[in-house]
Amino acid sequence: MSQESLLVKTLKDELKRYDSVFREVSDTTINNNVSNYPIFIAHRQMLEVGIPLISNEQAGTYWSYNISTLEELVAKNIVQNERVKNFREVFKDPQKFVCLFVVEEKNAAFVFYPYQ
Repeated sequence: MSQESLLVKTLKDELKRYDSVFREVSDTTINNNVSNYPIFIAHRQMLEVGIPLISNEQAGTYWSYNISTLEELVAKNIVQNERVKNFREVFKDPQKFVCLFVVEEKNAAFVFYPYQ
């Protein structure tokens, strides 16, 4: 199995495990008027973006997860201002999909994964 396939498999397995946690945090973020664009950051290295939610060291998982928002990613220049409109257009319903910003070494990508 390739390294990329292994990363995808571990991510999918962990998303199933934390499905209800992500749903609850996403709903809270929206219902408390923090943001309509909750974004979970899956990472393996220390990041100073978002609020730590699940630590891979404490949970015994491959990935750590932080909760962030589109607004924070714009403020930290991770998403450029001129891309915000496009991002909002492709952002999937947070009641049905978890939005992940997956950061692995020098690569990063947004992924939308359906809740179970």
